[in-house]
Amino acid sequence: MDAHPLVTDYLRLGLAFDRLEPGFVDAFTGDPALRRAVEDAPAPEPRELVTRAAALRKELPEAGLSDQRTEFLDAHLRALECSARKFAGEDISFIEEVRAYFDVDIAPGEVEDYREAHRRMDEVLAGEGSLSERVVAHRKADEIPPERLSECVEAFSGALRELVRARYPLPDHERVEYEVVGDKPWSGFNYYLGNYRSRVAINSDLKQHMAHLPALIAHEAYPGHHTEHCRKEAGLVGAGQLEQTVFVVNTPQCLMAEGLADLALRSIVGPGWGRWAQQIYADLGLRFDGERAERLSDASAKLLSVRQDAALLLHDRGRDADEVVEFLQRWGLSTPERARQSLRFLSSPLWRAYISTYVEGYRLLGDWLDRAVDEDDRADRFRRLLDEPLTPGAVRRM
Repeated sequence: MDAHPLVTDYLRLGLAFDRLEPGFVDAFTGDPALRRAVEDAPAPEPRELVTRAAALRKELPEAGLSDQRTEFLDAHLRALECSARKFAGEDISFIEEVRAYFDVDIAPGEVEDYREAHRRMDEVLAGEGSLSERVVAHRKADEIPPERLSECVEAFSGALRELVRARYPLPDHERVEYEVVGDKPWSGFNYYLGNYRSRVAINSDLKQHMAHLPALIAHEAYPGHHTEHCRKEAGLVGAGQLEQTVFVVNTPQCLMAEGLADLALRSIVGPGWGRWAQQIYADLGLRFDGERAERLSDASAKLLSVRQDAALLLHDRGRDADEVVEFLQRWGLSTPERARQSLRFLSSPLWRAYISTYVEGYRLLGDWLDRAVDEDDRADRFRRLLDEPLTPGAVRRM
């Protein structure tokens, strides 16, 4: 299948960024010859990529593509132009960087929201000691024994896969393989391999918790990243929208994907996910208080912006690392170890702005899903997120 000439140039542009920063291309399922050609060419200069992105944006209105495809490409070319400017050494504020990458405006969260979350969490975890101490004790008790992690992962993957395939059909031969890795700045990562296959890596440096694992598997696989990749490959790519064969970081595509994935468990299981998970753990011989876990999750919801606020302190207000770690411990109730792990993510040149995809993606898409008139409408809206090349701007207009 031949791509539109402008789309081919867009693919070349996106692939070229991987020459500047390995890992910038999260996934590419297009023509292997095109990727080889980019890899064999001389490494691009960042200023060259700035010029190429700007030129393609100017050509886009006359390219004859549909309005939806034009909007998608315009938003992504704007993001790539900003990335190229960063690689070229331009001084771009953190807020401007996030706006260009993800098509959202960010602002600090409300401290009163954080206090309210702490008050509600205090009620759920009532007992002796400070709230921080009780949170640490609760998380310790909630840890999955390392030797049981693989079977827990497989159990939740299988259960979620059945639910997803009943509601959002997938190709018969789609598959997810799981592996445990270390020395990574994230807790989990989906490597989409194309042809309806994913490899999901789970970070062994972070203790995995029973309350979090169902959301992690939903996020990375069913009905999150793997499901979205599969359905877009079958639908959009199958229909000739070959711009969907490349997935590059720090673009609106990421905000949409992370928002969808963070809403995945809530969308496929819904209220009562705690009791649902409790039964799966019980079948494995593990004790888990699902109702309490769900109440604690609801109580902590207003802490959503804490990590984005930490990024603002670090990159926009010039606070040092120790101050940012203290902020994460105070308001996010993180342990020193987990706060340092978060700081590693927030400090990464490639990932420093990425935290906003989780915060603003969850907020934007969650608000849109919550406006559904009933459960069928909500399911249809989630299907649109899985299937359509929507942008944050498009969702805001809906």
